[in-house]
Amino acid sequence: MNNVTTVPAEQLSQSAVDVLRLNDLGSMTTAAPNLYPHMWSWDAAFVAIGLARVDVPRAITELRTLLGAQWATGMIPHIVFSPNDTDYFPGYDRWGTAGAAAKPAHVRSSGICQPPVHAIAVRHILDRARGNGGRDAEAAEEFLRESFDGWLAWHRWLATVRDPDGVGLIEIHHGWESGFDNSPRWDGPYSRISPGPVPPFVRRDTLHVADASERPDDDEYTKYLWLVQQMAAVGFDDQAVQETVDFRVRDVFFSAVMAASTEVLAGLAEEIGRAGDAAELKATAQRFRDGVAATVDTATGLARDYDVRAREWIATDTVSGFAPLVAGGDEQLLERQRQILEGPQWMGHPRLKFLLPPSTSPTSPAFRPRTYWRGPVWPFLNLLLGWAAARNGQHRLHRTLRSESLRQLSDLKFGEYYEPFTGEALGSLAQAWTAAAALEWLGTADTLQEAAR
Repeated sequence: MNNVTTVPAEQLSQSAVDVLRLNDLGSMTTAAPNLYPHMWSWDAAFVAIGLARVDVPRAITELRTLLGAQWATGMIPHIVFSPNDTDYFPGYDRWGTAGAAAKPAHVRSSGICQPPVHAIAVRHILDRARGNGGRDAEAAEEFLRESFDGWLAWHRWLATVRDPDGVGLIEIHHGWESGFDNSPRWDGPYSRISPGPVPPFVRRDTLHVADASERPDDDEYTKYLWLVQQMAAVGFDDQAVQETVDFRVRDVFFSAVMAASTEVLAGLAEEIGRAGDAAELKATAQRFRDGVAATVDTATGLARDYDVRAREWIATDTVSGFAPLVAGGDEQLLERQRQILEGPQWMGHPRLKFLLPPSTSPTSPAFRPRTYWRGPVWPFLNLLLGWAAARNGQHRLHRTLRSESLRQLSDLKFGEYYEPFTGEALGSLAQAWTAAAALEWLGTADTLQEAAR
């Protein structure tokens, strides 16, 4: 492995393992020890990817726990609450999912979802386990077979319920579902929401960061809670939510993850002899690749979201514009996207501490370098972009993302996100999926880099 870290690789690895142990509750990993004391859906996928580098059985347990919270509809909820939810808001009681007909009675969870990275995590676990051989390989093979129908149900639910018009774009009903909570992507849709009465609330997130301006403000949070109330009022019934909720947006980045992960799930289906399911999944993946590509603004080269309620495109200079790089597809489109990504508005911006894409372009009027999804760099997202680059044969880009990420993470703070100009760790520290990203980058074979030379 090339020495690209500013601390010994062994020290970075051990520090990352220590973070995962700190956050480990036995059967689930909390996203962070203070701010996020529960399991988040797509966090769990990235955590499992990192865990697979050091402990395959524990990585399997992570995904098994998450899948155990799956609703009868096939949805995997975005939060699975641990027993300790006293210091998190909104907690289980505020979500109002206790009476949701589709929720398993024994599970305490939220009522919305997040991007389906999980099949990619299963693929990573299987590859690591096969490399290890022995009991690891046996356990991973067994897990794939026992869990496959759950992942299939999850993807089918997204492909039908959340793409009701069959356009190859996932519809979300809350900014939290995107994972890009307060991104400028959602400014337009949220500006058109006029909340009804929302019970008083006391936020906890601002107590765990040094600067409250890093987080969404109270007006934004009131709208977030209003959408939760709207969904709870109809029991989180899929059809009723679609007819009721004030936020309906086709999320291009979520859709790109859907395309990529569904293609991976198709490959897993083939490996266990599920040819019919594999064919269905391949067709679904192609539908979403096409859907993502169709959103690209020919003038900017960036992908766009679509506001269903307002019937208008949402064009922003955010990292979600590079959704085609995750989805895959037409090489001409992907090459243009790579040129933009590595250009002066993004990774090539002269003020960046590391050559890593901020969540919002520094040249955008919406850019705020310290505020959550409005400017900071997110380590887990760079790992996803790196995985896609390697899949697409773009080893030079993969090498850049890997080396710059490892330099960034050598501060050993494992921040939730990072200030793009100074490299300061922001948000919650000891973030589990950031530590997992470090372990995966460290374990990535040098052959991927050698291929580009």
